[in-house]
Formats: sequence, structure tokens, C-alpha cells
Amino acid sequence: MPTFPALLRMLVACAVLAGCAKSVDTRVAGSDDAAMDALSTRLEELRVRDTGADASCADRCTLATRTCELAEELCALVDRHADRADLPPRCTQGREQCSSARDGCARCAG
Repeated sequence: MPTFPALLRMLVACAVLAGCAKSVDTRVAGSDDAAMDALSTRLEELRVRDTGADASCADRCTLATRTCELAEELCALVDRHADRADLPPRCTQGREQCSSARDGCARCAG
């Protein structure tokens, strides 16, 4: 039977090992999914603002630039999960929205 000091050392060793910080990757699918949802929501907000008749040409072009930036952020997240077939359509939709917004800016400016 182990002596008291040996048991104490084993308990301390277990406590130290159990209490060690674990290295956790923060880029898990859940957080990427949340980020993609947030970007999609922002893209939708920009689409609604862009369809407003009272938007100036400068506003439309600023919205187009921001739309394209968000679409590319979304596509970068989608690319990190190439194994998921449900995500590429989100990227495609974002890029189509970017193209439409750029067209609106060009029509207005030209």
C-alpha cells in the first residue's frame, strides 16, 4: 500500500495534469458558421439599402464596394470548408450580389 506522501504526490501530479491549459483551435466550424451568417445578414442589409430609390450615385458605389468586400470575406470562409456542399451557393450568391451592385454603380455613374 502506498504511503501517505506517495499518495499526496500522485494527487498533486493528477491535479497539475488535469489543470494544464489545453490548446484549442478557435477556428471551429461553429464560429465560421456564425461568421457566415453574420456576413449574409450584412449582405442582405446592403441589398435592401441599394434598392432604395433615394440612394445617390456615390451611395450606390460605396454600397457596391462594401458588398464586394463582404462577399469576398464570405467566400474566404466558404473556402475553408471545401468539404461542405451546402456552402458554395452562399459564396455564389454573394458574388452575384457584388456584380449586381457594381452594375448599379456603373449605370448610375455612367
